[in-house]
Amino acid sequence: MPLETDILIIGCGISGAAAAYRLATNTSREVTIITRHQEPEESNTRYAQGGIVTLGEGDSEEALIKDIRTAGAGLGLPEAASILAKDGPRLVKHILVKTLEIPFDCNHEGKFLYTREGGHTLPRILHVGDTTGKAIEQALISKLRKLPNVRFLTGYTAVDLITSPHHIRNPLAVYQPISCHGAYVLERKSGNISRFFGKATILATGGLGRIYSHTTNPEGARGDGLAMAYRAGARVVNTEYIQFHPTTLAVPGAENFLISEAVRGEGAKLLSPDGRHFMEEVAPKWGDLAPRDVVARAIHHEMLTHGYPYVLLDLSGIMLPEHIQSRFPAIYTRCLELGIDIAREPIPVVPAAHYLCGGILVDEFGRSSINGLYAVGEVSCTGLHGANRLASTSLLEGLVWGYRAGEDISRRNDLKILKPSMVPPWEAAEAPFPDPVLVYQDRQAIQNLMWLYVGLSRNQERLSRALRDLNHLWETIEEFYRTTALNDDLIGLRNMAQAAWIVTLSAWHNKQSRGTHFREDATLQENPSAWNQGGIMGNWPPFREQS
Repeated sequence: MPLETDILIIGCGISGAAAAYRLATNTSREVTIITRHQEPEESNTRYAQGGIVTLGEGDSEEALIKDIRTAGAGLGLPEAASILAKDGPRLVKHILVKTLEIPFDCNHEGKFLYTREGGHTLPRILHVGDTTGKAIEQALISKLRKLPNVRFLTGYTAVDLITSPHHIRNPLAVYQPISCHGAYVLERKSGNISRFFGKATILATGGLGRIYSHTTNPEGARGDGLAMAYRAGARVVNTEYIQFHPTTLAVPGAENFLISEAVRGEGAKLLSPDGRHFMEEVAPKWGDLAPRDVVARAIHHEMLTHGYPYVLLDLSGIMLPEHIQSRFPAIYTRCLELGIDIAREPIPVVPAAHYLCGGILVDEFGRSSINGLYAVGEVSCTGLHGANRLASTSLLEGLVWGYRAGEDISRRNDLKILKPSMVPPWEAAEAPFPDPVLVYQDRQAIQNLMWLYVGLSRNQERLSRALRDLNHLWETIEEFYRTTALNDDLIGLRNMAQAAWIVTLSAWHNKQSRGTHFREDATLQENPSAWNQGGIMGNWPPFREQS
């Protein structure tokens, strides 16, 4: 049976939850939130360690805007930075501090403890130890659960957006602009795919770090929202700008656990295994707190040049052991589990894929180029980050644009729900699921080629090879998709392949180095006025037709 709701939200990190909060507390509209996981708290937000940007002592909107645009290598949209600097601190105070009572760290006098991270000219980041995102996410979900007009559906995976004219039975709809009316959604437990209709649809699906073999992202960050929106015809920009976090734990057999930039903010130093402080040579102005792309490439260069398996991040001797345990409890505990006492010895670290700076192009209210479709959080491109994200601005961007999207939808009266009779039910294939070993192998192939060919350092030869390999993989994956029953793994694999192709093609088109997009064979390195603005998209192979 089809489901009808006023607003359908796909994903529930800080951006999706903020949109739901704005809609459900200020209107009587019914909000339905679907998530792949059984617990809505499971999202990229939950794993955000560092903190959330606001205005620190002696700070100003102008200073924050300047730091955002400097980190973005001149590609950041000034209007987006202004919105964040103006609305962000107000929403942090009103929603996070006063309403949700997030226990941000304070000194003995009860005043906030602000920290500083790479690219910031002064301390302005609020934090809850090293589990800031988790604290915010849990408080938001707890608040939403108490609201009568919010419905959570967990264990549901969006397959594709329902759009006009593509899914509409009326052939004359082809003459109308593209509009979104909901999504086809898989109930993971039963395997049934149903039509979910909404007057407005908000994509809050997070990033795509899992298309790389080394990433800080949880397993759900497969590029689902980006791939669905692109197939539907939404405008996508700047996807070549993938931020690689400089410091993730490098222990054989262990996941790439994030070592927050706040560790360097508290004074930790990056050292080569032989004890050389190499960031003083690379970025004498910033040192260890240089923007993330600079630090990540410096580490990558050290590893390639000298054959190091990792570099070292040394906090020992900078802070007292008890202070380290209270400031970074999650990092301290995880490292200790793996035999590393960060209070007494350095941490082995390597870079890993962390954050997509581009995405679905949206305006100041999160509206995409498709009517009725909004995108918020990492899946979107507001223009804020430009070619490189300033540390700890992502949580604030999710809060601001999620809230603004909810505000915009609450004012609109032109959005109507589509009659279910106008859209055909999903036509399920009869063949069983594909061999999970084959799905696993294809996923590994995507991750490995993206890491090797479309990673920290790129050139024409590698990118061309990546496009050829991805096109070949697509043929196999699309055959699975068209002929077998769908499950979450196959849906994710298809979206990973598409997201990887989008990133690679955008990187292939952009022949200049800028921010996080580093081309060894760049034709321009220094002239900002001549940079390709990126995000040029070509045609992807056909997607599944529904008749």
